[in-house]
Amino acid sequence: MTESKLTGPLQRLMDELKKLPGIGARSAERVAFHLLKADREEALALAQAIMATKDEIRPCSRCYNLADGELCSICADPRRDQGQIIVVEQPKDLLALEATGVITGVYHVLMGHIAPLEGVEPGDLTIDLLLSRVKSGDVREVILATNPTLEGDTTALHIISLLADIGVTVTRLARGIAPGSQIEYANRAMLEEAFRGRRSPL
Repeated sequence: MTESKLTGPLQRLMDELKKLPGIGARSAERVAFHLLKADREEALALAQAIMATKDEIRPCSRCYNLADGELCSICADPRRDQGQIIVVEQPKDLLALEATGVITGVYHVLMGHIAPLEGVEPGDLTIDLLLSRVKSGDVREVILATNPTLEGDTTALHIISLLADIGVTVTRLARGIAPGSQIEYANRAMLEEAFRGRRSPL
Protein backbone atom coordinates (compact mmCIF):
# COMPACT_ATOMS: atom_id res chain seq x y z
CA MET A 1 0.00 0.00 0.00
CA THR A 2 1.52 3.31 -1.02
CA GLU A 3 1.45 6.28 1.31
CA SER A 4 -0.97 8.96 0.19
CA LYS A 5 0.72 12.30 -0.32
CA LEU A 6 -0.67 15.80 -0.47
CA THR A 7 0.43 18.13 -3.20
CA GLY A 8 1.20 21.82 -3.30
CA PRO A 9 2.07 24.22 -0.48
CA LEU A 10 0.74 22.06 2.36
CA GLN A 11 2.95 19.13 1.42
CA ARG A 12 5.92 21.45 0.98
CA LEU A 13 5.27 22.84 4.45
CA MET A 14 5.20 19.35 5.98
CA ASP A 15 8.35 18.39 4.11
CA GLU A 16 10.15 21.45 5.51
CA LEU A 17 8.85 20.85 9.04
CA LYS A 18 10.17 17.28 8.98
CA LYS A 19 13.67 18.69 8.55
CA LEU A 20 13.49 20.25 12.02
CA PRO A 21 15.07 18.31 14.92
CA GLY A 22 12.56 16.19 16.83
CA ILE A 23 9.83 16.64 14.23
CA GLY A 24 8.71 13.43 12.53
CA ALA A 25 6.04 12.93 9.88
CA ARG A 26 3.14 12.89 12.36
CA SER A 27 4.31 15.99 14.22
CA ALA A 28 4.89 17.81 10.94
CA GLU A 29 1.37 16.94 9.85
CA ARG A 30 -0.13 18.24 13.12
CA VAL A 31 1.80 21.51 12.94
CA ALA A 32 0.96 22.00 9.26
CA PHE A 33 -2.76 21.49 9.79
CA HIS A 34 -2.68 23.74 12.87
CA LEU A 35 -1.15 26.52 10.78
CA LEU A 36 -3.69 25.87 8.01
CA LYS A 37 -6.56 26.38 10.47
CA ALA A 38 -4.93 29.30 12.28
CA ASP A 39 -5.75 32.94 11.59
CA ARG A 40 -3.68 34.45 8.80
CA GLU A 41 -2.13 36.89 11.30
CA GLU A 42 -0.95 34.04 13.54
CA ALA A 43 0.63 32.14 10.66
CA LEU A 44 2.27 35.29 9.29
CA ALA A 45 3.61 36.17 12.75
CA LEU A 46 5.43 32.82 12.82
CA ALA A 47 6.80 33.34 9.31
CA GLN A 48 7.95 36.86 10.15
CA ALA A 49 9.63 35.69 13.37
CA ILE A 50 11.57 33.06 11.41
CA MET A 51 12.62 35.61 8.79
CA ALA A 52 13.65 38.15 11.44
CA THR A 53 15.73 35.52 13.21
CA LYS A 54 17.61 34.69 10.02
CA ASP A 55 18.01 38.33 8.98
CA GLU A 56 18.77 40.04 12.30
CA ILE A 57 20.49 37.55 14.64
CA ARG A 58 24.28 37.67 14.51
CA PRO A 59 27.19 36.83 16.83
CA CYS A 60 27.96 39.39 19.52
CA SER A 61 31.16 41.19 18.51
CA ARG A 62 32.59 40.67 22.00
CA CYS A 63 31.51 37.24 23.23
CA TYR A 64 29.88 35.50 20.22
CA ASN A 65 26.56 35.03 22.00
CA LEU A 66 23.48 35.51 19.84
CA ALA A 67 22.65 39.19 19.40
CA ASP A 68 20.43 41.46 17.34
CA GLY A 69 22.90 44.34 17.58
CA GLU A 70 26.63 44.91 17.91
CA LEU A 71 26.63 43.54 21.48
CA CYS A 72 24.39 40.94 23.10
CA SER A 73 22.19 41.99 26.02
CA ILE A 74 24.63 40.50 28.55
CA CYS A 75 27.73 42.27 27.27
CA ALA A 76 25.78 45.53 27.01
CA ASP A 77 24.53 45.29 30.61
CA PRO A 78 26.64 47.61 32.83
CA ARG A 79 25.64 45.58 35.89
CA ARG A 80 27.51 42.48 34.69
CA ASP A 81 30.97 41.77 36.09
CA GLN A 82 33.32 42.15 33.11
CA GLY A 83 36.17 40.71 35.17
CA GLN A 84 34.65 37.23 35.22
CA ILE A 85 34.34 35.38 31.91
CA ILE A 86 32.42 32.11 31.68
CA VAL A 87 33.54 30.09 28.65
CA VAL A 88 30.90 27.87 27.02
CA GLU A 89 30.78 25.83 23.84
CA GLN A 90 27.46 27.02 22.38
CA PRO A 91 24.86 29.77 22.94
CA LYS A 92 22.39 27.15 24.22
CA ASP A 93 24.86 26.35 27.05
CA LEU A 94 24.88 30.04 27.94
CA LEU A 95 21.08 30.03 28.14
CA ALA A 96 21.12 27.03 30.47
CA LEU A 97 23.64 28.67 32.81
CA GLU A 98 21.79 32.00 32.76
CA ALA A 99 18.62 30.22 33.90
CA THR A 100 20.31 29.40 37.23
CA GLY A 101 20.26 33.09 38.17
CA VAL A 102 23.60 32.85 40.00
CA ILE A 103 25.94 34.20 37.32
CA THR A 104 26.86 37.87 37.41
CA GLY A 105 29.81 37.72 35.01
CA VAL A 106 29.92 37.73 31.22
CA TYR A 107 30.43 34.92 28.73
CA HIS A 108 32.58 33.81 25.84
CA VAL A 109 31.07 31.36 23.34
CA LEU A 110 33.60 29.11 21.61
CA MET A 111 31.15 28.05 18.88
CA GLY A 112 32.06 24.40 19.34
CA HIS A 113 34.79 22.23 20.81
CA ILE A 114 38.08 20.76 19.65
CA ALA A 115 37.38 17.50 17.82
CA PRO A 116 40.18 16.49 15.42
CA LEU A 117 38.26 13.43 14.19
CA GLU A 118 35.49 15.78 13.08
CA GLY A 119 37.96 18.21 11.54
CA VAL A 120 37.51 20.84 14.26
CA GLU A 121 40.83 22.36 15.34
CA PRO A 122 41.51 25.17 17.85
CA GLY A 123 41.72 27.68 15.01
CA ASP A 124 38.12 26.88 14.04
CA LEU A 125 36.88 28.17 17.41
CA THR A 126 36.91 31.64 18.97
CA ILE A 127 39.81 30.79 21.33
CA ASP A 128 42.11 33.50 19.94
CA LEU A 129 39.42 36.10 20.57
CA LEU A 130 39.05 34.84 24.14
CA LEU A 131 42.80 35.28 24.69
CA SER A 132 42.59 38.82 23.33
CA ARG A 133 39.77 39.64 25.75
CA VAL A 134 41.72 38.28 28.70
CA LYS A 135 44.90 40.12 27.74
CA SER A 136 43.28 43.44 26.97
CA GLY A 137 40.87 43.76 29.90
CA ASP A 138 40.71 43.63 33.68
CA VAL A 139 39.80 39.95 33.77
CA ARG A 140 40.26 38.29 37.16
CA GLU A 141 38.81 34.86 36.49
CA VAL A 142 38.07 32.64 33.51
CA ILE A 143 35.53 29.92 34.31
CA LEU A 144 35.67 27.00 31.91
CA ALA A 145 32.13 25.68 31.45
CA THR A 146 32.77 23.31 28.59
CA ASN A 147 30.75 20.10 28.53
CA PRO A 148 32.11 17.20 30.66
CA THR A 149 32.89 15.12 27.58
CA LEU A 150 36.18 14.04 26.03
CA GLU A 151 35.95 16.90 23.53
CA GLY A 152 34.93 19.42 26.19
CA ASP A 153 37.80 18.35 28.46
CA THR A 154 40.27 18.51 25.56
CA THR A 155 39.10 22.03 24.76
CA ALA A 156 39.35 23.11 28.39
CA LEU A 157 42.88 21.72 28.77
CA HIS A 158 43.99 23.53 25.60
CA ILE A 159 42.62 26.83 26.91
CA ILE A 160 44.26 26.24 30.30
CA SER A 161 47.64 25.81 28.62
CA LEU A 162 47.19 29.06 26.70
CA LEU A 163 46.18 31.02 29.81
CA ALA A 164 48.94 29.59 32.03
CA ASP A 165 51.34 32.53 31.57
CA ILE A 166 48.78 35.33 31.57
CA GLY A 167 48.28 35.46 35.33
CA VAL A 168 44.52 35.07 35.45
CA THR A 169 42.65 32.67 37.75
CA VAL A 170 41.24 29.73 35.81
CA THR A 171 38.51 27.50 37.28
CA ARG A 172 36.23 24.77 35.97
CA LEU A 173 32.68 23.89 36.86
CA ALA A 174 32.44 21.28 39.60
CA ARG A 175 31.36 17.83 38.51
CA GLY A 176 27.77 18.31 39.57
CA ILE A 177 27.32 17.61 35.88
CA ALA A 178 27.93 13.95 35.10
CA PRO A 179 30.84 13.14 32.76
CA GLY A 180 29.63 12.55 29.23
CA SER A 181 26.51 14.69 29.66
CA GLN A 182 25.59 17.99 28.03
CA ILE A 183 25.13 21.31 29.85
CA GLU A 184 21.96 22.11 27.93
CA TYR A 185 20.25 19.02 29.42
CA ALA A 186 21.31 19.60 33.02
CA ASN A 187 18.66 20.89 35.40
CA ARG A 188 18.92 24.19 37.24
CA ALA A 189 20.00 22.67 40.56
CA MET A 190 22.82 20.70 38.93
CA LEU A 191 24.10 23.76 37.08
CA GLU A 192 23.92 25.95 40.17
CA GLU A 193 25.87 23.38 42.20
CA ALA A 194 28.45 23.03 39.43
CA PHE A 195 28.90 26.80 39.17
CA ARG A 196 29.18 27.41 42.90
CA GLY A 197 31.57 24.47 43.28
CA ARG A 198 33.95 25.53 40.52
CA ARG A 199 37.60 24.88 41.23
CA SER A 200 41.06 25.18 39.78
CA PRO A 201 41.52 22.62 36.99
CA LEU A 202 45.11 21.90 38.00
